[in-house]
Formats: sequence, structure tokens, C-alpha cells
Amino acid sequence: MPNSPFTKAQLLPQEETLEILKQKGELFIGIPKETHFQEKRVCLTPDAVSALTANGHRVMIESGAGIGSNFNDKEYSDAGAEVTKDSAKVYSCPIILKVEPPSIDEISLINPQTILISALQLKTQSKAYFEALAKKRITALAFEFIKDDDGAYPAVRCLSEIAGTASILIASELLSNVNGGNGLMLGNISGVPPTEVVILGAGTVGEFAARSAIGLGANVKVFDNSITKLRCVQSNLNQTIYTSTMQPKNLLKALKRCDVAIGAIRGNNRAPVVVTKPMVEQMKPGSVVIDVSIDMGGCFESSEVTTHDHPTFEYNGVTHYCVPNIPARYSRSASVSISNIFTPYLLEIGENGGIENTLRFDKGLRNGLYFYHGILTNKSVADWFGLDFSDANLLIF
Repeated sequence: MPNSPFTKAQLLPQEETLEILKQKGELFIGIPKETHFQEKRVCLTPDAVSALTANGHRVMIESGAGIGSNFNDKEYSDAGAEVTKDSAKVYSCPIILKVEPPSIDEISLINPQTILISALQLKTQSKAYFEALAKKRITALAFEFIKDDDGAYPAVRCLSEIAGTASILIASELLSNVNGGNGLMLGNISGVPPTEVVILGAGTVGEFAARSAIGLGANVKVFDNSITKLRCVQSNLNQTIYTSTMQPKNLLKALKRCDVAIGAIRGNNRAPVVVTKPMVEQMKPGSVVIDVSIDMGGCFESSEVTTHDHPTFEYNGVTHYCVPNIPARYSRSASVSISNIFTPYLLEIGENGGIENTLRFDKGLRNGLYFYHGILTNKSVADWFGLDFSDANLLIF
């Protein structure tokens, strides 16, 4: 059409033109330094920042944010991030990434209409937190609620894998003479009877604790009331181990003989107490209890919350380790794990031209949404705090 008054672009059908104009969005992500007690993790590693900046996105990180995980400012700067000492500047970014939920003071620094991606930690929140988010019309995603294509919770699973493996490593430290333990080794030495490990709960934490204990050569017994979970553990570990339902007689017998007991049972609102104080009193002196469920109240009646600085206490000669935030002990591994989950989602949001389109198409990510432009969209939060909520599906479509 040499004499046509129209250009080729103008002759395209309208729908096709709209498709051409769908642009990749450029994200501007802020990563503040974690201020929460003993929190050393960071959301993105320098490698993840490098992947994001290579895709045309901007990342601003507060100076020292990665120090707890042994990532220094220079590594982030070399990866293409903007490093600043000004917290307020980081909180003014349109997308904010955090491990712990922001405090009320930190929310006051956030601009209206910001996107916040962090943990929610429902058990530790107050009504004021949600009111502050609503006031700023914030869109907030909780990473522990985000589902993957299989319907599993990837963030919860990754941190549970770390907690399960860590519980056995911690137990082996506490059993050694250096830490005033019984001087037992979890390894199976020829001619020496193996140490006995009892694991309560056959979820991800229980499975990875069992995997580590078996790898070191301990004798493992797993208790859970779900036969399906016990069957899954057997098949995932690819070997037959001692499994039992929570029968008090069997449980007490196992606890009397064990050197290490690991509590990894989660409830809906609180972890059920399955080991009473009289049962703990019948355990061997110098044996070790690691209560991984302590963040939900603990499944040993004798458990009390401890910190990374003073992690243990004794009850009737039994050493208890009850730190709620076990993955923070291994902050670098935990940070890489969290970063692996976040990075693909952030790249997907960029590809789709923003969070709105991504939420529209990604059902798993939409499951993590608990605030949409200041409107509460999570039923369990609404029920917990007596707030009004709207279904996210009705707001987004």
C-alpha cells in the first residue's frame, strides 16, 4: 500500500494494538533493615538483587540490612542495588519487602497505596496493626499464606525444613560435654547402642528432623495422630522407622528411654500439649527437649519461651531448648531460602506489569493477600480481631 494515508500500526485491529501496549512494569523495591529482636535474616540475597536489576527493576536497601546474614553493603551495591542509611527513604518505596511484619512506627513511614510483602505472624499482631494498614490503603501479602501450584505453602515448608534439620544439630550440641550434656554422640558407633530420638509430629519439621537423626545414626521414633502423615514420612524417608499414634502408654515408654525429644506439633490456634510435666519428670536426667512448636505455645507442658542469648533451661534435670525463631540461628541459609521464593514472584509481577494483573492470574499469590488497597481480604484475620472483610476475588475481578 504505497499510497495509503495510514501507517501500518494504525491499520492494526484495536485488540491487537492493546496487546502490543501491555508493557512490562518496572518495580521499585525497598528492603529495610530488620529491627525485630534477634532477627538476622534478609529477604533478598545479592544474587537475587542482581537478577532483578538485570530485568530492569530498581532495588533500594538500607545499609546493614544483610549484615546479620553475612551479606555486606558492597555485595548489594555491586549487584546493582542502591544502598542508603536513610530508613525513611527505603520505606517510601512503592514495594516493601520485609521478613518480620513492620511495627506501627514503621507503618507510619510507609506511603499510602504501597505494596507490603512480609510475614504476618497472626499470633503476635494487634488490631492497631491492621487499622494502621487500612488507614494507609496498603496492599499487603503475607508470605506464609502464599501457595504454589501444588497447593503447598513454599515459605512455611522451607523454614520448617531448616527448623527440623536444626533441631537435631542443636540437640547434638546440647548432648556434648562442652555444653554440660550427657556426653552422648548422635552418631551410630560400632558396638555402642545408638542414641534414642523421639519426634512428636510427622509434618515437614518432623520429617526433616527424622531425616537428619537417621543420617547421624540415631534410633528414631515418630509419633503423630495422622496415619496418613506417618505413612508419608515412611515413604519420603524411603525406609521403615518406628511410627505410632499418640497413645499415652507408648509415648511415655518412648520418652522414658529417649535421649532427645523433639516437639513439632502445630494446632489451629495453639499447639496441643501432649507431654505433661509428670511425663517430663520421668525422662532420663540430662536428656534434651527441643520444643519447635514453642511459637504456638509449645507441646511440652514444661516449656517456657527462651531467646538465642539464653536458649536453654532445666526442668527436673531435663534440658529444654525453647527458642521460637530457630531458623534465625542459620540466617544465611534461611535468607537464601526466602530469597528463592520471593525472586520468581517479583519477576512475575514485573512481567505482568504490576501486582494487579499478577493477582488476577496467580491464584496461589492471591491466597497470600490479606489487604487490598486498605480493605481486609483474609477471613481468619477478620474472625481473630473482629474486623470486617471482603472477598479478594470480588475486588480484583
